[in-house]
Formats: sequence, structure tokens, C-alpha cells
Amino acid sequence: MSGIELRAMLELVLVGGFCGAIGFWVVTERLTYAAESLSHGLLPGLVAAGLAGASVLVGAAGGALVAAALISLASRDVRVGPDAGTAVAVTGLVGLGVLLALAPDAPQRLEELLFGDPLGVSDGDLVAGAMLLLAGGIALAALHRPLTARSFDAGGAAALGLRTEVIRFALLALLAAAVAVGVQGLGALLVLSVLVAPAVAVRRHARSPAAAVLAGAAVAALGGLAGIWLSALAGTAAGASVAL
Repeated sequence: MSGIELRAMLELVLVGGFCGAIGFWVVTERLTYAAESLSHGLLPGLVAAGLAGASVLVGAAGGALVAAALISLASRDVRVGPDAGTAVAVTGLVGLGVLLALAPDAPQRLEELLFGDPLGVSDGDLVAGAMLLLAGGIALAALHRPLTARSFDAGGAAALGLRTEVIRFALLALLAAAVAVGVQGLGALLVLSVLVAPAVAVRRHARSPAAAVLAGAAVAALGGLAGIWLSALAGTAAGASVAL
């Protein structure tokens, strides 16, 4: 196995480990649709970064912030409801991203932006993945008890003085960070796989939230390793192989 593939494995272990861990809370808090919306809605930011010659991570972060703001604004319209408002905002952002990608000066990388390219990981991507795992892991550990209280006994958490909305906002911020870093390897369309699938796989078999978080991280990391191995063996696309 080449050094490129080993670097891709390292990146997916770092990013997948955190995404698999936070995925338990994404599923438990019913934020799967929000995660999908963020991953799709940041496409204009990714394309704009490519047009400007900026870092994909900067484009992903900016795109995630804009997408989150538009989704929040659209979902407040009581005339259409939160789900329909979110769908309108996300489809509009995806359309804008495709239009930008069709510009004459756009780099020919739309497929990578959508489906990712783990084999093209850079040193900066590895640093970002390591920082996500370290800082995000510390944040998840600090939020573990408040999240457990909010998710399984929201009334009791409020009675104990926990600010449940602040806890949810912190979780959403971690989710946005995970999506922004994860799209560099798996792209805007496939990043949801490492956020949701591992959590669903282990959720019914774990005896506690902590066990589910750790098991989800392990499954996501193993999925990344297996996906790169499958890609090398069968000659398939690396990002899609990891998602599979």
C-alpha cells in the first residue's frame, strides 16, 4: 500500500473518529436532517474557495456559517414550516454552488467537492483532522453529562439549572466543525455517512451513551480503513468506497 493511501487512512481515522463519536448525539438529538442540510448547503463556499484559490477548509467553514444562518432564517417562517423552509434554503444553496462551478474560471474539481478525494489529503488536512479530534474530543467529554441529561431527561436537566438551549447550540457548533473538516475527505454529499451510519450501527447494542460514543468512533475509523483498502483492491473511488 502506497504512502498516499496510508495518509488517506490516517485522515479518515482522525476525522472519522470524531464524526463517529458525535454521530451518536446527532442521531439522538434528531439532527440528521440538519447535518445533511449543512453538508449540502456549504457547496457554494467550497466552490467560491476554489475560484479564489483559498483553502477548502476556509470555504467549508464560511459555507457552513452561511448555510446555518439561511437555514435558521428559512425555518422560522411559520407559513411554510421548518422542514420546508430548510429544504428551500438547501436546494437554493446547492443550485448556487453548481452555477458557480460552471463558471469559466472554476477549477475542474466539482466531483471532488461533491464526493471527496481522501487520496489527495494534504498536510494541512491532517493537521485540521488532528485538531478536530483533539479539541472536539475534549469538548464532547466536557459536554457528555449535560448532553446525556438533556437528551434523556430534558425536564430534569432544566430543573437542575442546565441551559439546554446553550447545550444544543454547542452541539450544533461541533457538528458544523465536523462537517467543515469532513468534506475535505468525503465531499459535501458523502460526509453524512460517517456522521450517521456508525451511530445507527452501534446505538442499539451499546449499554450507555459513553459506550455508544466510543463504539461509533471505532466503527467510523474502521470504515475509513476498510474503504481505502477496498479502493486500492478494486480500483473504485476512494470517497465512495469509504461511504459504502
